[in-house]
Amino acid sequence: MVVAAVGVLAVVSLFVGVSTVTPATLLAQDAQALLVLLVSRLPRTLAVLLAGAAMAVAGMIMQMLARNRFVEPSTAGTVESAVLGILVVTVLSPGAPLMVKMLVASTFALAGTALFLRLLAFVPLRSVLVVPLVGLMLGGVIGAVTTFFAYRLDLLQSLASWTTGDFSGVLRGRYELLWITLALTVVAYLAADRFTLAGMGSDLTTNLGMSYRTVMTLGLVIVSMVSAVVVVTVGVIPFLGLVVPNVVSLMLGDNMRRTAPWVAVLGAGFVLVCDLVGRVVRHPYEVPVGVVVGVVGSALFLALLLRRGSRAA
Repeated sequence: MVVAAVGVLAVVSLFVGVSTVTPATLLAQDAQALLVLLVSRLPRTLAVLLAGAAMAVAGMIMQMLARNRFVEPSTAGTVESAVLGILVVTVLSPGAPLMVKMLVASTFALAGTALFLRLLAFVPLRSVLVVPLVGLMLGGVIGAVTTFFAYRLDLLQSLASWTTGDFSGVLRGRYELLWITLALTVVAYLAADRFTLAGMGSDLTTNLGMSYRTVMTLGLVIVSMVSAVVVVTVGVIPFLGLVVPNVVSLMLGDNMRRTAPWVAVLGAGFVLVCDLVGRVVRHPYEVPVGVVVGVVGSALFLALLLRRGSRAA
């Protein structure tokens, strides 16, 4: 049922926009409508599905590695670090291809995420709410440094495009990097049992004959690369990796092998719905999907925090 609903929304997405593209125009072999469909609408829909699924799964992996339900790339300094990496490569090598920007952003994201996990070792975690607060503070510091240098180098407009998720600029030839996230999502599913064990602690993972450090490294690489690819291609999509895994966990539990496909499907569907809302609410103008996801996601994030806080009390 859920997969069918996402499929229907994906088809609807192909026919929503300023240009007139309808089944009738396609059947009439309208060259303009066919061009818009192939160059803009189809790539955009695929980009939404790929980014939504990958970021949701990346959030689930982060929650397993940090052993906390309230972390994801946008609450752990990961995406802020990726943005800083893009700024660095833009300043040092403005003409660098997207692949180079993605690799540099991945390296910075990996370093930022590792720093976040390292900081947790020195912070007394008396409450599960401390972990996301540490991540938000770290992300705030990294974001402030990035904004300062972007301001001094007259790159604030470029910075805004990286920090606001927006699929309006997705065209054929400018989204294909997102297929890397599909491969990373498949790898995450294949290693799902290892991530589930890692989420139970280093002692149990080691006793069962697996290298805890190797599993952690694999998870960090997947999260960092997914975050970097999405940021480079469409910008930041906040709170997605936090809300969707928590909703799925409430329904199906914490076994990643079982929940990963549903997290991917619901993540893709959630971003698709938000994208359609952004395209329709002020038609013919468009609200960036990052804004819509941010509003809905932050409200759900607050609800989850209050729910966990009331339980702890």
